[in-house]
Amino acid sequence: MENCLFCRILRGEIPSAKVYEDEFTYAFRDINPMAAVHCLVIPKTHVDSLNGLDGLTDRQLAACLHACREVARLEGVDKSGYRVVSNCGDDACQSVHHLHFHVLGGQKMHEAMA
Repeated sequence: MENCLFCRILRGEIPSAKVYEDEFTYAFRDINPMAAVHCLVIPKTHVDSLNGLDGLTDRQLAACLHACREVARLEGVDKSGYRVVSNCGDDACQSVHHLHFHVLGGQKMHEAMA
């Protein structure tokens, strides 16, 4: 999508702090972190949310989850623990309507954040 914030990041129009990239995904640090480690993993193909999964192949979706694990390893939280979250829709506070996964860690997570 032309005006999608994350699509613009993918096109290099907006800078980001890249953490990981592969054929299907791009991961970068969140500019408003909610934890010591807070990265976003996005598919390179635009879909609005988990409700748009028909727009991704199984391989593309699997790549998103593999990227989450790799980001956790690269950020040093794979052994201590991390959380993967995807908000879906306005009531869930999805602020950018491009499917993305938050990888959060580096500190003890609160149950209220679950």
